[in-house]
Amino acid sequence: MRNCVFCDYQDPVLQNDEAFAIYDIHPVNRGHMLVITRRHIRSFFETTNEERAALAALLDECQALLEEKYQPDGYNIGINDGRLAGQTIMHLHIHLIPRYSSEGSDPGGGVRRVISGRGPY
Repeated sequence: MRNCVFCDYQDPVLQNDEAFAIYDIHPVNRGHMLVITRRHIRSFFETTNEERAALAALLDECQALLEEKYQPDGYNIGINDGRLAGQTIMHLHIHLIPRYSSEGSDPGGGVRRVISGRGPY
């Protein structure tokens, strides 16, 4: 795909036949990684069974790397699927965001808080 930053990426941190992983260039936390399909597709719902298995395997490898390098206290794993969901690069990628107790904020609700005011329950 022309003009796709992920299609043209040349230096992955980790990889397999169907996907690769990099550190996010605009991390929201130390160690923030992206797991990206090699095939240019927009949505998680377009993945094949092989791609889904490869993405999951690579998430495991990324988590092991982050455990060794940063020792986070938790993780958020997320996909922005579509413009209304916040996707800005229309090539499927999964965010793996390490979380640290030193952040000091109340993480209650986690991804439920992605829509303002709807997290608490």
